[in-house]
Amino acid sequence: MASSGGRDGRGELSTAAKAIIGDQLCQTIQSTSNLLHLMQQSSPSQALLINLPKNLIAKASLAKNTGKVLEQLPHAVASLDGHIESSLKSISHLKTVTQLLSNMENSQLRSVIQLGKTKTIEESHSMDRQEKSEAAIE
Repeated sequence: MASSGGRDGRGELSTAAKAIIGDQLCQTIQSTSNLLHLMQQSSPSQALLINLPKNLIAKASLAKNTGKVLEQLPHAVASLDGHIESSLKSISHLKTVTQLLSNMENSQLRSVIQLGKTKTIEESHSMDRQEKSEAAIE
């Protein structure tokens, strides 16, 4: 439940308080824009005032959108923290999987090497038989 000052139990601003602050920001920007227009029309230093942002009113919606993004930021950070924590817990599993894959690879390499040796021995025996049969023919 929201406590005094528009803050919730965790000390964060409530949604209603944030909306009020956003509206007040927009009103302040609108008032500043109106004041600038009045100053531009009545001031002898109009040339300097023209250099001030002409689209100050357009920036009001930008300020409101920035407020919405900032409001979502704590949730994004908490979500990232959760993913990082989960990843850190998975490191031991990753080491186990890496070891299993390494063992499988070594086993397959041994099988390929053994198969290569067997073929070499068979080819050697085949050549010996062929040489013997050729010698017997001569």
